[in-house]
Amino acid sequence: MRPFVLEQPANIPAAVALASNFAAPDRPPTQSDMQFIAGGTNLADYMKLDVAQPSRLLDLNRLSEPALRQIRVTAEGVRFGALVRMGEAADDKDVRLHYPVIADSLRLAASGQLRNMASLAGNVLQRTRCEYFREISWACNKRQPGSGCAAMDGFNRQHAVLGVSDACIATYHGDFAQALIALDANLHVEGSRGAREIRFADLHRLPGDTPHVETGLAADEIITAIDVPAGPWTRRSRYLKVRDRESYAFALASAAVALDLDGNNVREARIALGGVATVPWRAREAEAVLHGKILDEATARAAAETAFADARPRDHNAFKIELGKRTLVRALLETRDMKV
Repeated sequence: MRPFVLEQPANIPAAVALASNFAAPDRPPTQSDMQFIAGGTNLADYMKLDVAQPSRLLDLNRLSEPALRQIRVTAEGVRFGALVRMGEAADDKDVRLHYPVIADSLRLAASGQLRNMASLAGNVLQRTRCEYFREISWACNKRQPGSGCAAMDGFNRQHAVLGVSDACIATYHGDFAQALIALDANLHVEGSRGAREIRFADLHRLPGDTPHVETGLAADEIITAIDVPAGPWTRRSRYLKVRDRESYAFALASAAVALDLDGNNVREARIALGGVATVPWRAREAEAVLHGKILDEATARAAAETAFADARPRDHNAFKIELGKRTLVRALLETRDMKV
């Protein structure tokens, strides 16, 4: 690991001031010499591998604002402080009761040790990555823009089939983000240009020709809170994850589903797909297929076919298309049958 300076600001204004002094305004956060650290469960690995080479870390764990570590569930929704740990949110009884898709997505992520370390804001900002990103001897447009993508003609079983480009096919591996995008979450952000609220759906960027630009945040902006609005679909919701082993593995395919039903008739459906796309993937066309229909296996399958209509597989990951469809069908039917 290369030497670095550790800063430990006492509050959000101090953190923003430090970040604005050291973050390069003309570079995306992933390319900045200054990086924020909370749980550090990804960043520490990247620094050991020389994938990330920050000269300065801003440790957010000393920030004094109590709201950063709080979960507040009200009739209007739930607010998660940015420094709440994944394990805390997964175990919160109100989250489990009123937002089961969120609790499921957190419980099925990573390992117990990592969930107890990783912050919620850090989790949604995890890098979209693959095996070639983690090994600096391979070409990677995300790690070194313009160098190429070794995964295109390499072993690409884990890679994305939705939202891909000719520059990058890496998968966004987060689980929590699928629940957030399905439930129309919002983020509160503070930076040198002030505070703002952004839709979670607008946070992540498709790779296009610039896969190293992963989010719409400036390098000096800090997520302070995550808001999820209440709705008639939040309690009838679940997250289904299919992977090579039962724990501590990325999804090969996953689905976050939330339903508002009148009997078995769909008033509204919310669907997000994980393990198959370059960003958290809201399947709005599939939702439209279900609207106003009786939810049975045939309509669920029709929605799944629509969700993967634009899939672009490579040599080793075409199986993800059928696996993703079956995962979504199962998630829809199991969510329909929930007792709420």
